[in-house]
Amino acid sequence: MLHQACRLCGRWCRWSSPFVHLLTLTVVTFGVLAPLLCHRLLHSYFYLRRWHLNPMSQEFLVQNQQEGQAALHYFEKLQIPNTSQASGGDAFQPLLLVTIITVQRRSDFHYVLQVASRFHRLLQKCGARCQSHRILLCNVESDPSSHQDVKLLSSFFPMVSRDKAGESPDPRLNQFEKEKQDYVFCLEQSLLVYHPEYILIVEDDAVPEEEVFAVLQHLLLARLSKPYLRDALYFKLYHPERLQHYFNPEPMRILEWLGLGMFLGPVLNCVYSWATGRPSLSWPIVLFFALYSMALSELVGRHYVLELRRLAPTLYNIVPVTECCTPAMLFSASSARRALGYLKGLHCRQGFAKDIALYSLLRTKGENAYVVEPNLVRHVGMYSSLRLNDNPKLL
Repeated sequence: MLHQACRLCGRWCRWSSPFVHLLTLTVVTFGVLAPLLCHRLLHSYFYLRRWHLNPMSQEFLVQNQQEGQAALHYFEKLQIPNTSQASGGDAFQPLLLVTIITVQRRSDFHYVLQVASRFHRLLQKCGARCQSHRILLCNVESDPSSHQDVKLLSSFFPMVSRDKAGESPDPRLNQFEKEKQDYVFCLEQSLLVYHPEYILIVEDDAVPEEEVFAVLQHLLLARLSKPYLRDALYFKLYHPERLQHYFNPEPMRILEWLGLGMFLGPVLNCVYSWATGRPSLSWPIVLFFALYSMALSELVGRHYVLELRRLAPTLYNIVPVTECCTPAMLFSASSARRALGYLKGLHCRQGFAKDIALYSLLRTKGENAYVVEPNLVRHVGMYSSLRLNDNPKLL
């Protein structure tokens, strides 16, 4: 018996043994290579928060401040006729209206200028394909005249303002309800001013990605023609990267994770067989590589796997929506009217902000909503208009 065990151990422990190969691969990958290569990846489990979070947060703030100054110079150099008074008399009906909802906050970062300059530049670059798109500013500062960045932008974009400067403050109006009412106002004005087919409501700290209009063009003209997508209440164009992991209670992500393992398991087995000169398929080895690839993708971060989808608009994923956050939301005209009716009947408060309110409608009203992956905007606003924080961090 002992002799047989020794023979078995000798067979398994030879360098030519698959067991030794795969054990070595596992130790080198998860114990050496991945920690070395991924310790600065913000959304990876290998991220060394204690080492990198503070300096990376400071670097981000400095860079973002420089981008704010660059956006300011961009508009100071532009020469465009004044179109400050948005008018519903224009007969043109845009396919897509980008409405930037803005409120005054840290003036040295010029958040709204960053967003507006990026959209303006991307529209110019898009050319004829985007001639049916328009941009509208929605100023919801309590005293609209105090928002200095909007004063500058009013020379370049049509604008609507929610002027409550002369009104007595409502003691029942908490900051979360005010944010919801501001959102309702901007959505309503977007419909009234331009009567667009689609409205993209963007918060003033959501900077669009380079490919945003190419992907939206594909979504609006191809993907949204499908019946189950056409009637959706809204599409989210952003979900926080820290919440994008596979290991999550959302069934679609678990299925995606399993699919990744089922695809990469056989592929990596073929690579291994070719490298070692073994028979092409071995199901235990296929299973190992499936689990190996699933573990590696989760630990490195699903966010970084999703980035591969940026190669082409057709690769972008549309999956059932999750609860958090509204930096960029796409509505059709009909769904915007439904959302307005629903939101006007809800009262927001701490723990029930507008993002949770919108998500709650899916269950109570039998609606559907989806999120586009990867994100089509970057959330750059570390200084929130709702929560004061003098020392913000990236995580």
